[in-house]
Amino acid sequence: MYRKLQDFLETYETLSEGTQRAFDTIGDEHLGQRIAEGHRSLGEIAWHIVVTIPEMMRHTGLGLGAVDPEAPPPESAKAIADAYRAASAEFKHQITEAWDDASLEVSDNLYGQEWKRGQTLEILIHHEIHHRAQAMVLMRQAGIAVPGLFGPAKEEWAQMGMDAPAY
Repeated sequence: MYRKLQDFLETYETLSEGTQRAFDTIGDEHLGQRIAEGHRSLGEIAWHIVVTIPEMMRHTGLGLGAVDPEAPPPESAKAIADAYRAASAEFKHQITEAWDDASLEVSDNLYGQEWKRGQTLEILIHHEIHHRAQAMVLMRQAGIAVPGLFGPAKEEWAQMGMDAPAY
């Protein structure tokens, strides 16, 4: 659970930059990529990440309006990437303006449970990492060279003049 707003903001800045880099590499032709029938597509997972920001934060009293959490996924990869850019920027701005460290101890009802806002921010981070990882697998299956997020991706080793690890 986050207890210092600045700690969250630093973590979220890195996370959102990585997610944005990944989303910016997706093309319209990749949006329908699925692991199997009946599972979310790459476009649906990416959109789920986008709309979770305003959906989850509305329970904390933040009124994020850059993206409608009830809107269906756009048919354009650029629209999804642009929506993420707008939602994450608006979110960072609003919590910087409206919250302080004491705000992280305030409890809100989310999904039938009482969560302190510091916990809500931690869950939002974990949620995004979880679904971003799913998206990255689908991106690989679709033939997209994924960006390295916590170290170099396979393709980036060669750009650094090094061999990728064998395992």
